[in-house]
Amino acid sequence: MFTGIIQGLGTLVDKRSAGGGMIFVLEADFELTDPEEGESIAVNGACLTARDIRGRRFGVDVSPESLARTGLGRLQSGSRVNLERALRLSDRLGGHLVSGHVDAQARVEERRSTGDFTLFTFALDPGLTKYIIEKGSVALDGVSLTVNSCERGRFAVSIIPHTLQVTTLGRLKPGDQVNVEVDMIGKYVEKMLAEKPAGTAATGRINPGFLAEHGFL
Repeated sequence: MFTGIIQGLGTLVDKRSAGGGMIFVLEADFELTDPEEGESIAVNGACLTARDIRGRRFGVDVSPESLARTGLGRLQSGSRVNLERALRLSDRLGGHLVSGHVDAQARVEERRSTGDFTLFTFALDPGLTKYIIEKGSVALDGVSLTVNSCERGRFAVSIIPHTLQVTTLGRLKPGDQVNVEVDMIGKYVEKMLAEKPAGTAATGRINPGFLAEHGFL
């Protein structure tokens, strides 16, 4: 698990095909203290397994599924990426719970300044925007952000200057794509509401009436 609070940037040093996927060699711009072979590191929001850790440099295997769901395959040597090491139970949860399992990619539709802040509008598959709510959380390229507004197939976020400076989001322009992980809680709730074992009644189960009665709706 991760929080969406980026620890630093990394540089793609090398990439090569391997077994239908790819192997990346990355170098972090911060110290990997107490590194552990096989630990999880989020690379632009995608949870990958670090190996061959040597100082700030490490390798990761990128599966065909990760290449299909994310924009990692478009990275070139020298590309910069957001990095976050896995959450410890004692860590502060400064962002929101992020699994590192990217759902899809969103496209930047608009970027405009509003005072000291930058407002981005993204286009996303309507099947995923239903899990995004106003003032809820979304992870973009691994960065935890608060949703300003949302509608079917589109949502907007306002990004502070610090986040633009310390992550790759500051480089985004209209037409660019980012990895998106929506809040997983909404997907679990939807599944529980939809599923009903054969031969059982809905009484006592979680349903819209139950949620409304207990103040969730």
